[in-house]
Amino acid sequence: MHEHDLRSADGTRIRGWRTDNDGPDVLLCPGLGTIPEAWPTLLLPESGVRVLSWYHRGTMGSARPADESRIRLDDHVDDAIAVLDAAGVRRCVVMGWSVGVMVACELARRHPDRVAGLLLAAGVPGDLFGAMLAPPGLPGAVPKSVRRAVAIGTTQALRAVSPLVDAVLHRLPVNELTTRVLQHSGFMLPGGDPAHVAAAVRRFVQQDARWYTALALALADVPEPDLRGIGCPVTVLAGRYDILADPISATTPFSALPQARTRLLPASHFLPLEAPSVIVEELEALINRVAAVEQARTAVRPSRQHGGQRHAQPLDALIPPVEV
Repeated sequence: MHEHDLRSADGTRIRGWRTDNDGPDVLLCPGLGTIPEAWPTLLLPESGVRVLSWYHRGTMGSARPADESRIRLDDHVDDAIAVLDAAGVRRCVVMGWSVGVMVACELARRHPDRVAGLLLAAGVPGDLFGAMLAPPGLPGAVPKSVRRAVAIGTTQALRAVSPLVDAVLHRLPVNELTTRVLQHSGFMLPGGDPAHVAAAVRRFVQQDARWYTALALALADVPEPDLRGIGCPVTVLAGRYDILADPISATTPFSALPQARTRLLPASHFLPLEAPSVIVEELEALINRVAAVEQARTAVRPSRQHGGQRHAQPLDALIPPVEV
């Protein structure tokens, strides 16, 4: 895995990272403040893909923008485009996890020519805070309006006491004991390899809590978007026990898309750590679906017969979605 610097549209210096694996390019829109270690299977040579990604503004080596208000959804989409352009990639499959689902969906809406397919894990396309704090296994038990208010209020409170949060987290030992406690907390489940979980958590807890909460709150007013214009193949993975992106909010917005495949997993929000083999399996299946769609689109072209124009039926309407 290699890191490199690049410039986004507003001039902000972004720290990107990529793997050198053989295979098709995949853009990963990361979870807020997350790191490559959160995706252990994608870092391996046998993953079959070359991953392109970046660290969010002001985290893990990426600079804060000169105008610190430039941390809204459009800015993250611009960063994603900058990563693609720096790698010389015109079009590829795009993955998103958590907040990265919002970025991936907006990228597909604004730049459909750059997105060949979407794999979306444990996230929502909009109304970020409304999807939080659902009772595990009972996502509809508490109204979204209540959950949204509590989640935003909690984040604002954490921002107000961020020096105390930093003082605690920056001194927190990440070892076998704390990892196992975290994996049995309900926030995370014990499905992941403890060594992989520890590696992902160790750098994450060193972040600036005030800036981290600012990044989250900057997305609080993003509504659930209209996704009907997305025509590429889509795979949506949701955790049944996810308290940060409830499975109903994560899957329902995609129900009207003819190319959407959804899969509910017995996991928490941390699918890349708790179900890494499923991530690789579904990514491979999506890449194969995309290849079939692209090949058929090339083959089915309008042609003139008997002096008239024959119009090809849209390919996405010919390929049924797969439901699990």
